[in-house]
Amino acid sequence: MKKRLNRRDFLKQSSAAGLGAALGSMSMGGCTRVRPPQLNSEPIEHLKTSPIDTVRVAYVGIGNQGSGHLRNLLRIEGVEIKAVCDIREERTLWAQEQCEKAGKPKPTSYFKGPEDFKRMCDTEDLDLVYNATPWGWHVPISVKAMETGSHAATEVPGAITLEGCWEMVETSEKYRKHCCTMENCNYDRTELMLFNMVRHGVFGELLHAECGYLHDLRGWKFGTAYYPHDWRLQYSIKRNADLYPTHGLGPVSQWMDITRGNTFEYLVSMSSPSRSLKLEAIKRHGQDHPLAKTDYALGDVVTTLIKTYKGQSVLVTHNTNSPRPYSRKILIQGTKGLARKYPEQKIYIEGTSPRSHRWEDLSNYNEQYKHPLLTSLEEKAQGAGHGGMDFIEDYRLIQCIREGKPTDSDVYEGATISAVVALSEKSIASNSTPVEFPDFTRGKWKTRKPLGIVTA
Repeated sequence: MKKRLNRRDFLKQSSAAGLGAALGSMSMGGCTRVRPPQLNSEPIEHLKTSPIDTVRVAYVGIGNQGSGHLRNLLRIEGVEIKAVCDIREERTLWAQEQCEKAGKPKPTSYFKGPEDFKRMCDTEDLDLVYNATPWGWHVPISVKAMETGSHAATEVPGAITLEGCWEMVETSEKYRKHCCTMENCNYDRTELMLFNMVRHGVFGELLHAECGYLHDLRGWKFGTAYYPHDWRLQYSIKRNADLYPTHGLGPVSQWMDITRGNTFEYLVSMSSPSRSLKLEAIKRHGQDHPLAKTDYALGDVVTTLIKTYKGQSVLVTHNTNSPRPYSRKILIQGTKGLARKYPEQKIYIEGTSPRSHRWEDLSNYNEQYKHPLLTSLEEKAQGAGHGGMDFIEDYRLIQCIREGKPTDSDVYEGATISAVVALSEKSIASNSTPVEFPDFTRGKWKTRKPLGIVTA
């Protein structure tokens, strides 16, 4: 393996440049077109980097999701936690304690305010900066990491503005560093199996998919689980958009080869009235409380319809305010049949399913189409967050960095699925006008190879 550049050597060889990503739009034929900024970088077919024996990691945001990722990283070979950063000193102390309990060196702690990650990146010699912070910090932390010589990985969505999406893309290209939007649902058991079935042609030509994030978060938005406690509620007050599109779109994008032989062309979004958050505020605090008198922008149900270059349709639903069971509404339809995940895992394949026009259990296909990643990592992933898929996504990220290979989901895919936040907001605000997707690959999607069946 090649010798790594340390942070100071990297900075000497890398010229600083402005990363402002201007957003422009124009109306053409009833469809709002989103123009790319004038970039100072070139798109990359598939980013390969020098292999790294031991990945030196800093983690920013040691909250609900961040603490789970930190525990995963301590279980993965070839990882050294060099630094931990949070606005709460007690969370960095907890992280240090976890490292010592695992028999690992004690990482340096950074907790002097919300921008202390900058001091960390300027001080430490790192290979990867991984963050699970509130959404607005995802881009600043990722950009600073790449500017100072590290790969970047962030919780979802990777960016919540188009400017942020372009900034991640340009910075990744400029410094040739991975910038990964860590969508754990790509690695869930059922989604992995459906991906394997798609690759084996079980569904024939793909025609349509449905997905989304349908999760009653009223208790979380008005509760104390987040820190700062109301940051997610604030987005519901200020923005009417699909605020969390990637849990469903991540797997669907990989099934449909988005940014790798196919692309999202445009979307149309609409919103139901906003009712449930105000009702919840009244129930919790009474009619006279400020939150009971607040106007909430986010509609209870946001529906988005996406059209791909190949003519496929994707229906995406966002519903985090209403009383309901959890669902990601996964459905894939092809010329030979279809499968769904919620409320029960079912499949129908013409000529294969035992009864014509009748569902059968998807579990009948488990043995034949179980994804190799599950075969190799299922035992190691036991006990990890979200049924083990968090461990698998962390393992694959580290494996790709250690081997110098392209990551399963790269900056172009992450920017594309994250862009739905801003694009859906734009469509809703303009009476459901169609809005074109930016082409973050600037045409490279036509020649980029689709993701294959990977294994550990």
